[in-house]
Amino acid sequence: MGLKQKLHTLKEKYKGTKMAPAFNALHTFLYLPNETTHGGTHIKVADDLKRTMNIVIMALVPCLIFGMFNAGYQHYAALDSTLRNAPLENFFTWDNFIMGCWTVLPLVIVSYGVGLLIEFIFAVIKGHEVEEGYLVTGMLVPLIVPVDIPLWMLAVAVAFGVVIGKEVFGGTGMNILNPALTIRAFLFFAYPTWMSGDKVWVHGAVERQKEILAGANVDAISGETILGSYAQNQEVVYSLWDMFWGFIPGSVGETSKLLIIVGAFILIFTKIGSWRIIFSTLVGALVMGLIFNGVVSAGWIGESSKFFGLMNVPFWQHLIIGSILFGAVYMATDPVTASQTNKGKWIYGFLIGFISILIRVFNPAYPEGVFLAILLMNVFAPTIDHYVIQGNIKRRAKRLKVKTA
Repeated sequence: MGLKQKLHTLKEKYKGTKMAPAFNALHTFLYLPNETTHGGTHIKVADDLKRTMNIVIMALVPCLIFGMFNAGYQHYAALDSTLRNAPLENFFTWDNFIMGCWTVLPLVIVSYGVGLLIEFIFAVIKGHEVEEGYLVTGMLVPLIVPVDIPLWMLAVAVAFGVVIGKEVFGGTGMNILNPALTIRAFLFFAYPTWMSGDKVWVHGAVERQKEILAGANVDAISGETILGSYAQNQEVVYSLWDMFWGFIPGSVGETSKLLIIVGAFILIFTKIGSWRIIFSTLVGALVMGLIFNGVVSAGWIGESSKFFGLMNVPFWQHLIIGSILFGAVYMATDPVTASQTNKGKWIYGFLIGFISILIRVFNPAYPEGVFLAILLMNVFAPTIDHYVIQGNIKRRAKRLKVKTA
């Protein structure tokens, strides 16, 4: 008996029981559902929610693989700085990949294991089918956290994000906040020392610091990000090409701007991600960056100010440092929590980019604001759509009044 037949047998055996959603989820994940519509259908398309989620995952996989190489590269480069002299030669090596797999794959396993377990439990308790929404969230979460985040912290945060961020609102399609960003926000506010600073972005830096504090005679490993260096008015040791290709410390999946751009084209081509949101987010960031550059050029702020470093960053460089590009492509475009109207998408995206750079500059203790900006705009997205729709209604009513006058 083949696997498909065995799953079908189990599905029929538990049909009508509380365990039916669990077996249905496994069966439909591996094979197409064998149910057919008995009544009239309204829309016939080739895709479904699982296919949509799988496309997003495929757009994220290159960032994940690159993040594995980068985790190993940053670790070894912190021990031997000469490796940074030829990053292309020293990046794609088996040592880097093995180190990256050892550190990154556990994050993926914990993310999917805890998240899907909770999804299955809620499906069994409520008696509905297992929802596919966590397929993408489970991939996003490991990509937006530091490489050395303790696994138990990640598990607690995932449980919080799935239960409080999604299930209490009714599940997939009903949540008002992006679940992955809810998880990251929980980690930041509950365990801030593991989400910021110059030790959490490079594998082994935290443990090495503990050894130094315990009196061991070892060299410290620093993993200061570019944003952290700018925020402290320090010299940035990475070139623009390092920033673009992704040979820099940072969250697991947000360093390679090239691969994020490739993912953006995939999402836009398949019409899963809104190009309006992506483009307007980047425009909003550029406008805010231009304003800060203007403030510096006018001499309204001096080099002694703690805000000078990030204000003085050329406005276009804001797009290749930090996580704003990753957030614009994979987070802001979430179809559930983003604005639904076309005009609302322009407003929604622009405000995300604008507020992201605002937070980045004025909060040097946490010089990355894109995730907080997206969560804030998640809350206001329904309000934006409401006023856009009301504006359309008023304009149509006015035109109708003129025609009937």
